[in-house]
Amino acid sequence: MTGPFHIPLGYGGEFDAISAALHRWGPLATGVGDDCAIFDVPPGERLVLSVDNAVENVHFRRAWVTPEEIGYRSAMAAISDLAAMAALPLGITIALTLPESWRADFLRLCDGVGDAARSTGARIVGGDLSRGSELSLGISAIGHVAAPLSRRGARAGDALWVTGKLGGPLLAVRAWERGGTPAAELRARFARPEARIEEARWLVAHGATAGLDISDGVASEASHIAAAGGVRVVLDLDRLPLLANASADDAARSGEEYELLVAAPASLDASAFESAFRLPLTRIGSIEPAAPGASPVEARVQGERVELPRGHDHFPRP
Repeated sequence: MTGPFHIPLGYGGEFDAISAALHRWGPLATGVGDDCAIFDVPPGERLVLSVDNAVENVHFRRAWVTPEEIGYRSAMAAISDLAAMAALPLGITIALTLPESWRADFLRLCDGVGDAARSTGARIVGGDLSRGSELSLGISAIGHVAAPLSRRGARAGDALWVTGKLGGPLLAVRAWERGGTPAAELRARFARPEARIEEARWLVAHGATAGLDISDGVASEASHIAAAGGVRVVLDLDRLPLLANASADDAARSGEEYELLVAAPASLDASAFESAFRLPLTRIGSIEPAAPGASPVEARVQGERVELPRGHDHFPRP
């Protein structure tokens, strides 16, 4: 294969496949060919790095989504980690384990990864390709930011805010597992998530003190903010913004949302945010001082304490 994006990486079928992917990505792939990628970080900014893994029959099933959607959502999940820290993307790398049964769809997976990179301004800067028994995409995302938004900064007196509407991915998975077809809006929330990059930077500019993206459900993520900040979170389940026919319990449990959960001043101008991004911003709770013997996260409905829904956990305790 020749052309402007052909790089003489080596010989054999593996390098033929990599060269085909590079040709497919075109100018989206830069600096590929050496053992490491090299980045120039703007003066005064810090490099941030995250890695995310998407495994067949754990994070998705082949019958549910197309190869393009698998590549897209796998890359977008990693890039969403950059958004969680209000970082701008620089690049991504892909460690792809490809079973023989997926060989024919290799370039379609690459198309999805390229689509995610294109839509977020990231570049594909390297990776690894190997054979295995289960399709797996390990995506590393690299970005830069002057003042990273961390999980640790929540302060008593802050409010808890969430972007978007919740419950779609859980309802989509539930429909598939029952042998049905989810509504288009629900399917899109599972198959085509969006990293809230510019939204995160707006929130930081307007006083957000802590935050993360919702990969395991609001209830679980709220506990991370509480633990990291040494505070107590009160979560008002009846305030959760719901998608379609989702219940508050669905919204609290639903993972792979990739919306942002942030602690920020109660005076945050939600209307200004919604005007800027055409996306809801909803106050769903409050941050209180940690109390000895008290649960770090308390769920309430109409002001009354209720059992906290459990989010996703890859290794739940018995």
